[in-house]
Amino acid sequence: MTKRKQEHPETEHRESEIEQQIEALKTQLAEAQAKTQEYLDALQRERADFVNYRRRVEQEKEQMGQWATGETIKKLLPVLDDLELALANRPADEPWANGVELVYRKFQSILEKEGVVRMEAEGKSFDPNLHEAIMQEPSETHESGTVAAVLRQGYMHGERVLRPALVKVAQ
Repeated sequence: MTKRKQEHPETEHRESEIEQQIEALKTQLAEAQAKTQEYLDALQRERADFVNYRRRVEQEKEQMGQWATGETIKKLLPVLDDLELALANRPADEPWANGVELVYRKFQSILEKEGVVRMEAEGKSFDPNLHEAIMQEPSETHESGTVAAVLRQGYMHGERVLRPALVKVAQ
């Protein structure tokens, strides 16, 4: 019997040590799980930031492309103006004039495919964002503040004004 009493305290001591080890392991597990969750949250935030960054870069790339296209087209608009002038003042029955008209139509077709649109200004209310007024004169046919005549066409590329229309505004 004395032997049993002696084994019993040792067993209790071992059980106590095992319980302490189990508790320590549970604490370590909880800490590791908390760290894992923290790392997972950080990873998810970084992924979301990266997706947003990629989307922003794509938008900027697209905008830069549109801007570059717009700047190139803006430089070509005086050529379009000259073709329009040549066609407005062309001599009757000249075969070369038909060729100029074909070039003009092809040029306009290319601009349309690129999304360039001519502004319709005559008869519209004057808008300083779209029109550049170079003169004002009384008009019996137009209300005050409306565009009476377009002196040079204005063009838009999407929502961007490539060139404002030069206009005469009714007083």
